[in-house]
Amino acid sequence: MLALLQMNEWSPYVVGVGIGLLSCCAFLLSDRPLGCSTAYARTSGMLEQLFRGKKVREMDYYRQFVPEIDWEWMLVLGVFLGALTSAGLSGELRIEWIPSVWADTFGPAHLPRLLTAFAGGVIMGLGARWAGGCTSGHGISGTLQLAVSGWLAVAAFFFSGGICAYLIFTLGG
Repeated sequence: MLALLQMNEWSPYVVGVGIGLLSCCAFLLSDRPLGCSTAYARTSGMLEQLFRGKKVREMDYYRQFVPEIDWEWMLVLGVFLGALTSAGLSGELRIEWIPSVWADTFGPAHLPRLLTAFAGGVIMGLGARWAGGCTSGHGISGTLQLAVSGWLAVAAFFFSGGICAYLIFTLGG
């Protein structure tokens, strides 16, 4: 079992089955689909509460998404800790400010990389909240429920990912 945990890469089929089983457990135990973008919204509310206090909970958005630690928040924490543990066990754990693919394509400067990563994170966060969920919510849980919107979302994820990869590796290089 330890050898499995020390692998650098797992089979995408094994991981897919694991995510599917986790999604089924989430439905069975909580009657809710797997998703995590709401955790980021709740976190922003908790951070805002540090400055504005309980007034934050009076906002319409935070009445719907109460700024508190819930199971989705713990899921995000678990994903982070699981990734950290996995990287440590596989010997791949390292801090890398400029990934080699980025450096090869755009150069070694730190500021453009940090600004791009920040902007990308903000855009993805806004898009996830605007869409009412993230890739795990729409893609994994949506397809698990055989929702047409879930399958359309997955098609859009792959299509837009392909376009972005093309632009980065063809035009950027």
